[in-house]
Amino acid sequence: MLAEPKSALLSTALVVGVTGHRSLRPSDIPILEHQVRDVLRDLQKRYPRLPLVVVSPLAAGSDQLVARIALEMRIRVIAPLPMPVALYRDDFPSEDARAEFERQCDQVEAHVLPLSRGNSVASISTPGSARDKQYADAGTFTSNHCHFLLALWDGEPSEQLGGTAQIVRFHLHGDVPGQIERRHEGSSLLGLVDDTLVCHIRAPRAGSHNAPGAVPTWLTSVADPGSPHLPESFDDAWRKQSEFNADIARHLADAATSTGASRPVGLGGIWPLFEAADGLARLYQRRVNRVLRATYLLAGLMGAAFFSYTHVASEDLVIYGFLAVFLTGMAVTWVARRGDWQRKYLDYRALAEGLRVQAYWQWAGLTDGPGATFAHDNFLQKQDAGLEWIRNVMRGAGLEAALGSAPEPESRIDVVIADWIGAPGKAGQLHYYVRAIERRARLHHRAELFGLCCIVLGVGVGVLLALFARWFDGELKHNLVAVMGILSVAAAVHEAYMHKKADKELIKQYAFMQRIFSAARRRVDESRNVQEKRRVLRALGEAALSEHAAWTLMHRERPVQHSRI
Repeated sequence: MLAEPKSALLSTALVVGVTGHRSLRPSDIPILEHQVRDVLRDLQKRYPRLPLVVVSPLAAGSDQLVARIALEMRIRVIAPLPMPVALYRDDFPSEDARAEFERQCDQVEAHVLPLSRGNSVASISTPGSARDKQYADAGTFTSNHCHFLLALWDGEPSEQLGGTAQIVRFHLHGDVPGQIERRHEGSSLLGLVDDTLVCHIRAPRAGSHNAPGAVPTWLTSVADPGSPHLPESFDDAWRKQSEFNADIARHLADAATSTGASRPVGLGGIWPLFEAADGLARLYQRRVNRVLRATYLLAGLMGAAFFSYTHVASEDLVIYGFLAVFLTGMAVTWVARRGDWQRKYLDYRALAEGLRVQAYWQWAGLTDGPGATFAHDNFLQKQDAGLEWIRNVMRGAGLEAALGSAPEPESRIDVVIADWIGAPGKAGQLHYYVRAIERRARLHHRAELFGLCCIVLGVGVGVLLALFARWFDGELKHNLVAVMGILSVAAAVHEAYMHKKADKELIKQYAFMQRIFSAARRRVDESRNVQEKRRVLRALGEAALSEHAAWTLMHRERPVQHSRI
């Protein structure tokens, strides 16, 4: 029986995809079970805040073996079935395998994948290329939605469509011969993108005389034959995912109340996770802004204390005040750096924007089917490897969305256009960017005016001293010099603060995004059918993801640091 899909997980999971041979040697089963159990236990021990989810199509052999171990360990199992149960049941080689399938179907969340393009129930009812394509679709679905692939494989290449070797190659390189569609762009084929991982448990086929592997090895697109140790980049990504879960648990109430996004009517799936990421981004943004203001204010006070001591007071109390301000500034930045506030703010904002695109794409029917393109496939692919955890969360969210029920795509298009693109003065991103540009431009103008006033006043004091110094007594001169210095320091600190905030660059980016969404609005209004509207929404999402990646990198290059100040 098919399990009802669970609601989307706000606490993101570590998703383990499964592929492997159907025919295993009975003598190897205990060894393979032991290795699978060790891999899953090690992950649970390393990342206690990351609940494991196993994605297994429940085919005879390896798929059922991993599902059986996962169920014994009380791990959630999702089964993307390549065809209707009645047909799939007849494809098992023995009564024992069929009975195991029936038992596991009652314990897992089983979901029948849609038929591949060109296939029909009649064409897949007998063995052949159409049926093989359904198995290939189940394999690519598993690969597209997992964080790493657990492969019980003999390590030998094969050209069999949908076979284990092809699925492993697809997962690592995004392209294989035959009818399986590419997943990544060309950079993955060149080995420039190292964000895919396979845990290889060497499992000889039945009839082979080779011995099973002693220990599992970890394979990436650039690491062959692999290593028994988990690559550091993936360990770092999963630890950041764990921190995201911890922040949701710690700040969920604040995140829920601080998010400015309202949920579109009927839009579920990925949206709750977007709301959490958006709320956390706003939470850490406020903290970073407070740190910035406090740090630059304290830097200004240090400058004022310096000029006061050298030109006015010459009292030890000023020195003590200078050191106190300096130590306070160091303490503020230490707290921010220890809490990783800026990194979390930037990462959570990038994640929220990625999830926004992913949610609207899913709601518009742009990710239907196992061979569809996903928002996480190329988002931040070319950027900092430390952002891989963001794509991991999007993969898990995409899996939840893909398994949920939804109305027909045609009924969603107008909702997506209205809520995502919107119109100036009404709703959507167009309305947001128009207001954001006006607000940022107003604040930037005030900031520039303040800096200009400090410079003009400082220069004015200098001119005053140059023209009338001989009529001023020594104390007044010292006071005016101190004022001139303090105004200069204030102007310099304020200029540095404006550079750190990057308001000018942000206004330009908002203006560019406004042009993108305005163009998209014109195109969808001119579109004659749903397919044309979908093409526009896909192009809009890709442009938005590219701009958000650029924004993230720009701000990552301007960290909160007390040393430069």
